[in-house]
Amino acid sequence: MTRPLDGITVVSLEHAIAAPFCTRQLADLGARVIKVERPGVGDFARDYDQRTRGLASHFVWVNRSKESLTLDLKQPDALAVLKELIAGADVLVQNLAPGAAARMGLSYEVLSAANPRLIVCDISGYGADGPYRDKKAYDLLIQSEAGFLSVTGTPDEPCKSGNSIADIAAGMYGYTSVLAALLQRGKTGKGSHIDVSMLESLGEWMGFPLYYAYEGATPPPRSAASHATIYPYGPFAAGDGGTVMLGLQNEREWKIFCEKVLLQPALATDARFDANARRNAHRGELKALILQVFGDMTAAQVVQRLDDAGIANARMNSMAEVWAHPQLQARGRLRQVASPAGDIAALLPPGANSSFDYRMDAVPAIGEHTEAILRELGRDAGAIAALREARAI
Repeated sequence: MTRPLDGITVVSLEHAIAAPFCTRQLADLGARVIKVERPGVGDFARDYDQRTRGLASHFVWVNRSKESLTLDLKQPDALAVLKELIAGADVLVQNLAPGAAARMGLSYEVLSAANPRLIVCDISGYGADGPYRDKKAYDLLIQSEAGFLSVTGTPDEPCKSGNSIADIAAGMYGYTSVLAALLQRGKTGKGSHIDVSMLESLGEWMGFPLYYAYEGATPPPRSAASHATIYPYGPFAAGDGGTVMLGLQNEREWKIFCEKVLLQPALATDARFDANARRNAHRGELKALILQVFGDMTAAQVVQRLDDAGIANARMNSMAEVWAHPQLQARGRLRQVASPAGDIAALLPPGANSSFDYRMDAVPAIGEHTEAILRELGRDAGAIAALREARAI
């Protein structure tokens, strides 16, 4: 089947998560993604850990279906190769240090003069201008600056997200912005410059707490795995030591919960609990009542009673349980992709599409495609050998 981005070439100067996550999703849709890496060492995310059959978990996740080209961009001959690639590309994505691309002559202004249809997506911590432009930005630091840590954790201690949420947010907005730019180019014939910041990306995802605390109002409290303002909504222990997550969204569900789960219908009209604001204010008392009921049941029994009552609930799964999740298995959401360490499992991208299959190709070894790409650009064996001798590739 034809994929949406078949025929689109993306060149990426990328490392870590934000830009690689953006470009992997472009590759999922069929784009040819040429990942430029440093000779010998490659993207430093390759060395984050060795948890996936000796490969780095982060790298395996965000780099499948790409071609790896090694270039030492401090050397003029290597930089010339890159500029030649970009001249024929549709998209350039980069998350180098602020200003680094421009210093190499790779700003949008310079590149678009030679290739007016080029789309350039710059991903950074804080954006291309402003007082924080040159400030170093790592995922945890952006979680802090964007206010995420202030509303996540326990009342006693803030906690970071268990995944790289700021990088993921920036990668998603980079991805969708490139798609929008391709659509725009189809209308105007011209490329465009995209400036994505991690701070602004995660800031968008903070919309609820920002508006909850609008004009100096009290922000939502840190409430561990419970909802900050809706109750009961969160984890509850069962008698066998298991944990069940449940959530109530409205007064109709609260009444059903009292009648069919707690088996105490009178609680529905108890003056302490007859509206969400009052349940929230009396969390401790209500939690004790719920745990008293759940304490005589196994987690499976609690889930069954919640299901029978039509109350939303979930198990708190481990990573192993997610890999083996019956719903993912039933929907055929797992595939095998090749890698330097052999075939490994991978989740299909979200959004099953009836008109095409997602691209699920190999995770590349460092520089695996260097020679083939150079030959495409017209370099013969002697020229390639000279570049290798100079350690430019």
